[in-house]
Amino acid sequence: MSNRAVLEVIALDEEDAVAAQTGGADRLELVTDMAADGLSPSTASFAAIRAAVDIPLRVMLRLADGFAAGDADALVRRAEELRAAGATEFVLGFLTPDGEPDLVAVERLVTVLDGARWTFHRAIDRAADRDGLRKRLADLPGLDTYLTAGAATGVDDGLATLKAEAARAGEPGYEARILVGGGLRLDHLPELRAAGLDAFHIGGAARPQGWAAPVSAEAVRTWREAVDA
Repeated sequence: MSNRAVLEVIALDEEDAVAAQTGGADRLELVTDMAADGLSPSTASFAAIRAAVDIPLRVMLRLADGFAAGDADALVRRAEELRAAGATEFVLGFLTPDGEPDLVAVERLVTVLDGARWTFHRAIDRAADRDGLRKRLADLPGLDTYLTAGAATGVDDGLATLKAEAARAGEPGYEARILVGGGLRLDHLPELRAAGLDAFHIGGAARPQGWAAPVSAEAVRTWREAVDA
């Protein structure tokens, strides 16, 4: 990827992927079942999307709604299958019932990923201690991104946190890039860009007709232009 700001778009299938790339997306997050807030795609779906586009793909590792790991053995098997199918970037993140990072589950998956780059997703927005979570995950291999709105309720309520964390870039626990997503709107961009944030994630915003319709290349292009402005 170039040094320009990153625009990541959620893709459910090849049609989404092609439209997102056409509109100017730098990277895709691959998921299925948005009714459960995004679960792991099948290896067949990953392979079809990989064949359809040539931009980076981050593949979700999540088998049930919520932020509990659930069946860790099944997660490991899915990660192994996706790695064998050629996946090289991933998205994951699990919490214990008391809001602490589930290091057992995360470390098992990171071992299987074997150096692949990965995003810790919006589980950070439900963590009991964001700073503590970052510091406990800091040394895990491959972690290069946090997908976060700054608050569980979305970017509107998380702006102050996002800006504060951006100001700490490079400190222990704050080396990973912040990827802003979760209720993100175009009107948030000037304030976020002014604070030094340079990576953005959209899902519904790329689908003006709703989740039942595919990604709109035109909508993605609007975001591309706004992010680059």
